[in-house]
Amino acid sequence: MTAKSGQKYLTPQGFVAIRDGIKSTASAPVVPAGPKPAWLRAQMPSGARFDAVRGIVKEHRLATVCEEAKCPNIGECWNAGTATVMLMGAVCTRACRFCSVDTGNPHGWLDLEEPANVARTVELMGLKYVVLTSVNRDDLADGGAAHYAACVRAIKTRCPDTAVEALTPDFQGSHEAVHCVVDSGLEVFAQNVETVERLTHPVRDPRASYRQTLDVLDAAKRRRATLLTKSSLMLGLGETADEIEQALRDLRAVGVDIVTLGQYLRPTVNHLSVERFVSPEEFQRWRETALGLGFLECVSGPLVRSSYRAERALERNNAGLG
Repeated sequence: MTAKSGQKYLTPQGFVAIRDGIKSTASAPVVPAGPKPAWLRAQMPSGARFDAVRGIVKEHRLATVCEEAKCPNIGECWNAGTATVMLMGAVCTRACRFCSVDTGNPHGWLDLEEPANVARTVELMGLKYVVLTSVNRDDLADGGAAHYAACVRAIKTRCPDTAVEALTPDFQGSHEAVHCVVDSGLEVFAQNVETVERLTHPVRDPRASYRQTLDVLDAAKRRRATLLTKSSLMLGLGETADEIEQALRDLRAVGVDIVTLGQYLRPTVNHLSVERFVSPEEFQRWRETALGLGFLECVSGPLVRSSYRAERALERNNAGLG
């Protein structure tokens, strides 16, 4: 029997996890934000290319953040032949109140064939740009940094012309782990602040920190000055305009080059409520603010997620959103 959202279940690897990350007893109070506006309607995923990408992902036993985080853009991105691969399994050691990835303790489990499988998948999909992300793995001594690096190197060996972006955990602030990933040969290093400093808790897991994320991004840039660094903010959680601008300034202060802004959408009733729906016009204004602060690009829109059309970020046209 499949576990319902918020219930415990036994994974194929033999450890217990919670479906969708947050226990049903930990539900936040419902604060109605009204019906979803028309601009938040995404097309149902379908199409031959979508089916082909899904087949490749399943064949090579890969998890994708597209599926695990219930991304509304999965149809658009997969039909464009791009996907964000989630490394180190589909169970996270943290329980952020915005995220629907399952939580648990994998007790050190890793798929040692994953680097080779990821590289073969990238080759089969013909990707020129791939985003690697992962669950948090606080059960591993290095947070999974060596595994990340192995995946990047495997891709570069098999597909030397493919650009790689790594959207990593915070590695509990370990600069050694950050350097391990940066030195693997990737083009873009990303770590998300997710929200403004005041709302970091309760939005993120208690082990996460706004300042720690800024320090991780700073460490990556200091390790290799030519490396592009990137972060992301969700809007609609109760932040103020001044707090959004301060977060953008904080990111620029540590040399972040690219930022993405998108609408927070509540994945299940057990997660944080949406405080407000942000209009496309406001997202456009925030893009202009970010560019004015010196970001190379700000991809900003209601359905934008941190990896949304990441390969188009440096076209400097809001990833085609206008």
